[in-house]
Amino acid sequence: MSEKEKITGIGGVFFKAQDAEALRRWYGENLGIDVDPGWGGAQFGDTVWSIFKASSTYFDKPFMINYRVADLDAMLAQLRAAGVQVDDKVDETEFGRFGWAVDPEGNRIELWEPLVRERQVGGE
Repeated sequence: MSEKEKITGIGGVFFKAQDAEALRRWYGENLGIDVDPGWGGAQFGDTVWSIFKASSTYFDKPFMINYRVADLDAMLAQLRAAGVQVDDKVDETEFGRFGWAVDPEGNRIELWEPLVRERQVGGE
């Protein structure tokens, strides 16, 4: 019996705000989160944090969690086999591969398989 796929970490936390700019400033001023003005978020190690405008259609609910996975295709197949609603679309980007599913409460889940970064080994 093969081992089931599992989440390897939190890739990101995304939530919506009525006034995303003001809330980003508040988090910067009060919690020291250095928000990148180019994309409205911050990165803590391997975890991304971002505030979206309330009108964003990227996710329906007020929040979305991005989970890191080792094998996106295997995870999506496992979820489909369990009867979970899985988006047919898979995005391949410079950051890795992304897929989506919906939990029983209707929350959109983003699954992220990061690019494998090759380590450079010092001289021969």
